[in-house]
Amino acid sequence: MVIGLGIVLIVLGLVLVLDVVDIDTSAVDTGTLGWILLVAGVLAIIVSLVVNQQRTRSTTVVESRRDSLPPR
Repeated sequence: MVIGLGIVLIVLGLVLVLDVVDIDTSAVDTGTLGWILLVAGVLAIIVSLVVNQQRTRSTTVVESRRDSLPPR
């Protein structure tokens, strides 16, 4: 789910950085906003992959018990 959001942020960031669409905004620098969205998208994908890797990692504990004492 977060990987999709990261891809969307990367695409939006690249659109703003490469000036694909000319947006007339005087309050916000679109290049800077594009770089911020691009970095946020990459971080979202990295964090999602790390969390998913930790979730799939499992440990198995095997416990063995002896019913009687060993002979002397």
